[in-house]
Amino acid sequence: MKRLTLTALAAAVALTAAPASADLIVPNLSYRTGPYGANGTQYADGFNDYFTLLNERDGGIGGELIQVPECETAYNTEKGVECYEATKEGALVFNPLSTGITYQLIPKVGVDKKVLYTPGYGRTSAKNGKVFEWVFNAPANYWDGASVAIKYLLDENGGDLSGKKIALVYHNSAYGKEPIRTLQELAEKHGFTLSEIPIEAPGQEQKSQWLQIRRDQPDYVLMWGWGVMNQVAIQEAANIRFPMENFIGIWWAGSEIDVTPAGAGANGYKSMTFNGVGMDYPLYDDLKTHVIDPGKASQGGEHVGSAVYSRGLYAAVVIAEAIRKAQELAGTSAITPEQLRDGFENLDMTDERLTEIGLPDFGPAFQLSCANHGGNGMARVQQWDAEAKTWNLITEFTEPDNEVLDPLIAEDSEAYAQEAGVTPRDC
Repeated sequence: MKRLTLTALAAAVALTAAPASADLIVPNLSYRTGPYGANGTQYADGFNDYFTLLNERDGGIGGELIQVPECETAYNTEKGVECYEATKEGALVFNPLSTGITYQLIPKVGVDKKVLYTPGYGRTSAKNGKVFEWVFNAPANYWDGASVAIKYLLDENGGDLSGKKIALVYHNSAYGKEPIRTLQELAEKHGFTLSEIPIEAPGQEQKSQWLQIRRDQPDYVLMWGWGVMNQVAIQEAANIRFPMENFIGIWWAGSEIDVTPAGAGANGYKSMTFNGVGMDYPLYDDLKTHVIDPGKASQGGEHVGSAVYSRGLYAAVVIAEAIRKAQELAGTSAITPEQLRDGFENLDMTDERLTEIGLPDFGPAFQLSCANHGGNGMARVQQWDAEAKTWNLITEFTEPDNEVLDPLIAEDSEAYAQEAGVTPRDC
């Protein structure tokens, strides 16, 4: 894997414009620097290592090696767009791990005919493949996460949240604002009161917000945070002795580095997730044999098995499976981005296939189509055990409330189509 910085964008162009062979090019728009670098590093390592495994163990996918040129975005939207432009020649698919960068790339990939894969982040209404032909966000999106969190709280309260108070602590950005509309709709449906509490990036100062929470005494707190914001929020919650079992983060607020700084104070904290936890999966044995032990792990393998590492690995798994499907449909191993789009739209991630890969029950089964680029939106809840320093899965995969979400997705995607001059496809 060749790591690229912004000072080496020209090298990125050279690398991807003239590959040594007809390799499959899957750029890694990563961020290992800045306030979110600790999280981004783990995701990028998992992403890199899965493709290294396929190259080392299988000789690539369908006989084609996978190139993963890496370009540092620092979680900066402008730099992310520059990285996209520098690495797009010959590339099949992009996974920028940033909602801000995703919003800027959506119109670009439509023009350039490149696949944009944004699992668990980005623009939620991109689930509508009729409008967003080149964007996929399976297995779940932010609105799915919000809905499944509320479903969990309904289960915890005998199916009744009427009169309850729920606070949303959110990163004051496009990312953090994503669930607000959905939670407002769910509050109206289920009779709870929603308060919205923004945190300015990067989120190191939150005392006034948590004093507000101590004063208002909500029954539950949901969090849409990232990076240092999560660590500070969990510590502040512990400081005011907010019950951790009533504090639930989205999947980007559910990593080990979010909870370990608070020590025992973080015990019982929960978060959403759409991928498995730990290393008790056969695939990790293969990683050890073919990637870690030979010294080929990204950045030395320091983060193998962490929550965010596993999510980056899972993103690579889905991309690899879409490539396999595209090769099968096209009858060639050297596929184009258009053929990869077809592979995504015909992707059927079954429980049986996940088991074959070596990841049984790691992610939800889902099926994509021309119209559905997001799958079924299933997610589950994990809880932190501070003594054992591990995440425990405490629910099964749960479907969101599509009665609420489907109209919101239709409304938002149709508004985008009108604004962008996009004619929805007939699927």
